[in-house]
Amino acid sequence: MENPTQIYWNLKLVAAAGALEKNGYEAKIAESKEEAATLIKDELLPSLAPKTVSWGGSLSFTATGLYHAIRDAGDYEIIDTYDKSLEGEAKIQRRREALDSDVYFTGTNALTENGWLVNLDMIGNRVAAMTFGPRNVVVVCGRNKLVPGLEEAMQRIKDYSAPVNAMRLDMKTPCRKTGVCHDCDSPERICNTWTIQEKCFPKGRIHVILVNEDLGF
Repeated sequence: MENPTQIYWNLKLVAAAGALEKNGYEAKIAESKEEAATLIKDELLPSLAPKTVSWGGSLSFTATGLYHAIRDAGDYEIIDTYDKSLEGEAKIQRRREALDSDVYFTGTNALTENGWLVNLDMIGNRVAAMTFGPRNVVVVCGRNKLVPGLEEAMQRIKDYSAPVNAMRLDMKTPCRKTGVCHDCDSPERICNTWTIQEKCFPKGRIHVILVNEDLGF
């Protein structure tokens, strides 16, 4: 018998893709991050024909290898928000410029089974791009982000995604030390702006690539 775990998650992802499409999103399924990268490079990007490409913070996106592949290929004008040479206002300005890109890559903190994208941001550039600005958004979503509903999505983000990301980014927040959300007032708090995207407007603007692997936090 084939891998039952893969079969189980494929069934869940097929159902999630159907829910996303019902809500106006474009959805495709990849069995691995490598397959996702190939699908995006060889099919999706050529169909969108962008001039400018950018991205928001996303371990799921970088796990596919697409950051270096797209940046180094020279096929598009890159608005590189990951440029480590940028600091302060220059870094913020680059994120503003990314909001006018033709294609914007990111991940999602959670995806509900009825096809809602749920996210919590520190600065807000990532969720701003998801809701308005870039002409197309590509969301790379591992199977570990799929949850039954909104309550579970918000719980997942507060109980797991936010503390782990605070640890990864070495933020000075209580959750970094305890692993538990304290609803803190830290200047480096990463939980500031919630977005719940029930539908995609305009229809087809957001492309969700569902990956049958665990990706990101």
